[in-house]
Amino acid sequence: MNMYGRSVRCLGAALASLIVAGCGGGSTDGTSTALDAGTRSKAAAVTAQAVSARLTTPWTTAALQAAVPLPEYPRPQLTRTDWLNLNGKWSYNGGSAAPDANSPPATAPGFPANPEQVLVPYPVESYLSGIQRMNDRNLWYRRSFTVPAGWSGKHVKLNFGAVDRKATVYVNGTRVGQHSGGYDAFSFDITPYLRAGSNELVVGAFDPTTGDDMIGKQTLNPGGIFYTPSSGIWQTVWLEPVSAPHITRLDMTPDVPNNRLRVIVRGDNLAGTSIEAVATSGGANVGSATGTVDIEFTIPVPNPHLWSPDDPFLYDLKIRVRSGTTVVDEVGSYFGMRSIGVGTVDGVPRPLLNGKFVFQFGPLDQGFWPDGLYTAPTDDALKSDLQAAKDLGFNMVRKHIKVEPQRWFYWADKLGIMVWQDMPQAWDAETNPNVRAKVEAEDREIVDEHRSSPAVVTWVIFNESWGDFDMVRMANTFKSWDASRLINTHSGINFAPGDQGTGDLIDLHDYPGPSAPNWQPGRVAVLGEFGGNGLRVDGHMWNPASTCCYNLYPDSATLTNVYLDQVNSLRDLAVSRGLSAAVYTETTDVEDELNGFLTYDRQVRKMDFARVKAAHQALIDGVPYLRGGASYSLRTVTPGVTNRYIRHANSLASTEVVDASSPELLKTDASWKVVNGLADSSCVSFESVNVPGQFLRHANFRLRLDPNDNSALFKSDATFCPRKALNGGFGMSLESKNLPGYYVRHMNAEVWLNQFQDTDLFRNDASWAPQTGWWRSAVVITPGDWHSMRVLTPGYDNRYIRHQDGLAFTEVVDADSSTLLKQDATWRLVAGLADASCYSFESRNFPGEFLRHSNSRVRREPQQNSDLYRADATFCAQGTADGSTGTRFAAFNYPNRYLRHYAAEVWISDGLGGDAWNTSNSFLVDTRWSVQAPWAP
Repeated sequence: MNMYGRSVRCLGAALASLIVAGCGGGSTDGTSTALDAGTRSKAAAVTAQAVSARLTTPWTTAALQAAVPLPEYPRPQLTRTDWLNLNGKWSYNGGSAAPDANSPPATAPGFPANPEQVLVPYPVESYLSGIQRMNDRNLWYRRSFTVPAGWSGKHVKLNFGAVDRKATVYVNGTRVGQHSGGYDAFSFDITPYLRAGSNELVVGAFDPTTGDDMIGKQTLNPGGIFYTPSSGIWQTVWLEPVSAPHITRLDMTPDVPNNRLRVIVRGDNLAGTSIEAVATSGGANVGSATGTVDIEFTIPVPNPHLWSPDDPFLYDLKIRVRSGTTVVDEVGSYFGMRSIGVGTVDGVPRPLLNGKFVFQFGPLDQGFWPDGLYTAPTDDALKSDLQAAKDLGFNMVRKHIKVEPQRWFYWADKLGIMVWQDMPQAWDAETNPNVRAKVEAEDREIVDEHRSSPAVVTWVIFNESWGDFDMVRMANTFKSWDASRLINTHSGINFAPGDQGTGDLIDLHDYPGPSAPNWQPGRVAVLGEFGGNGLRVDGHMWNPASTCCYNLYPDSATLTNVYLDQVNSLRDLAVSRGLSAAVYTETTDVEDELNGFLTYDRQVRKMDFARVKAAHQALIDGVPYLRGGASYSLRTVTPGVTNRYIRHANSLASTEVVDASSPELLKTDASWKVVNGLADSSCVSFESVNVPGQFLRHANFRLRLDPNDNSALFKSDATFCPRKALNGGFGMSLESKNLPGYYVRHMNAEVWLNQFQDTDLFRNDASWAPQTGWWRSAVVITPGDWHSMRVLTPGYDNRYIRHQDGLAFTEVVDADSSTLLKQDATWRLVAGLADASCYSFESRNFPGEFLRHSNSRVRREPQQNSDLYRADATFCAQGTADGSTGTRFAAFNYPNRYLRHYAAEVWISDGLGGDAWNTSNSFLVDTRWSVQAPWAP
């Protein structure tokens, strides 16, 4: 799109006099033309750093050698032909001895005789800035510039992409204005303050990095999940000539159902002018319209080419302002046509992109750099993290507790990456009304600045209750600002104050996970954070001594396998629990954190990217995955018939309505233990939960329940291969193993095997939505009976679960053991305290006390009247995928974690963690138990 290619007049680079120009001739993205070797050498000499780097990236050298750092046009959705980039070397005076920038003087303060030099726009704490110093608080910048002669008669605007935090601007000694807020752009008309020839620009910034401002993850004490601050100027500073009447912002909202783009033009001194807008594609006109400033008008976009991650198509837009017949301002822009919403798909609320459910999956993206901190070293670097996500097969990123420059959103728009945009938090907003007001005002600025980006699909208001306040009101407020996107009020509802019942998403965090929250009508279930799997890579760590966060693995192969297991679990949760989106922590390592796909310096891939991408594609495409040994119920998805499930009755398979009030018999009839396919382990077989040893099989094309006679015919008849749902939904279709092209489908409440038919009715009837079984336990144990739980790990199979001093252990028990030990090792399995289809373990010699997990350790505690206790004390019995001996007990509230013994201790484990008790070594056998007659009846 050429609108970016003509954006800059090359004005030259007189570095010796600190006059630095941005140049854009010929580049499609508003970048500087290539520098020759001599220019590069000269720039490198000028920008040589007096500090040493802890870690560099592939772009560090380019940033230091650039005649103009970050020379690209900084505002891609509102472009003008002429501009002057002020990035480069500035004089710097900072620290406690510098003038107070919080109460700045009326006129520009002086500078020392030989001031330090800072490379703008890199934060002063960063290596690239040349300062690399923390806690200056008072930061003062100075440089000179000359207004190009060709701008005569124009107003000159001074633009800042962002300054953290409180900025005061002076031109030729006179204060021009102030701005507070570290994440939004601001401008001043400096025309009245200019003089012929050289002009002096001074910027003061006050940034204490304290809780009364929006600071995100910046801290004066970096460590763990909080990082080095980024103070002062951290985005491009630039000049542009404008007319007195000129455009300052475009608000663009695609209206796909009505084939049009809704536009509001904002500006200064535009009273009495008219607006002309022309949308084009490939140079051809698409639609045009006229309008008035500050009043919405629409541009027709017939048969719109829709924007999506698979096809991120963008239209060009030209806006002209006329005063009478004279064009007084003209800007270029772009837009994407796409719709975002929530709809019910196969009975489950799902996020819709262009009217269709797309599982949203992406990394948590922190946006920190070892050389530039908040500021990417180059535009190629800024693009690279998004490109890495795209190359990994992700279709979304969650931009975490930081707001990026506008060019980052441009790359997301162009590459096709959906964005969840977090609002940075101010810690003191929890208790201080003044801080709350400031946060709300700055949130509005962030929304307004990025509302036209088609990539942004969700606003995330609060994260894990950090600095939270008035959640319900804030959700409504955000929706009033922007009704075209989804609202995630509280990412991490498992943190107080929990889910407030507002916003479009219900967002759970689970490390390592994954798991899923329960969806609600009209509200989508998402996993806002999970994973955090780490790997140390020597020579590529910010802190070589770090062991953070959350679980570390010994090598890339192990890390990859653990991660792929987690992705497979997401595939299960997507169909069984209605999970609609997930965010993995994270794109890259960040300072102490070692859990990226890439190292912090972006030099090393930490997983097998080809395998990872294939797994992501299977998840996003909706290819089904069923956990072996678990209980599932198979729901119909035919429109109008979405509340029926496959059940057995009188040895025949049929569909029947099942709900929470259904009797136990119906729930168990409609629940099936998934095991490896009897005829092909890459497929599945469905064993009855309440009639063990009997399986769904086809005979004469009718599905029925029969006992396994171990014949080759039976095994083939009872084996079905899950395929992507024929109706295109996020479920599955079941293809017969021995009759390829034949699928399980329902007709008139009966279940049959029919050959594929290319009709909508067949596609719907042959598609199913697997969900967690109505009877959660795939292994039925008579409740109320006493049992002892024996270890099945070879070499340890004479040990049993017992309690001692309130904790659960395993110990050898035999006929000669003491009465106390036998009683400690005896448990009554009762109907689960949180769910009657699961079980709770009541102590034999401490009646009323149950096994429960807390911080993953299993312990015996007295029954408490709380939902948390009841959930922690409930375990669902499952079989094994391969039919091997033993029962596994999944935690009710963490269904991918199982009772496991390790070094004589009992934990709940998913085998994915870095702790010794949670490794993958012998995980499958260590989580199998033999439910036996009690040692103490």
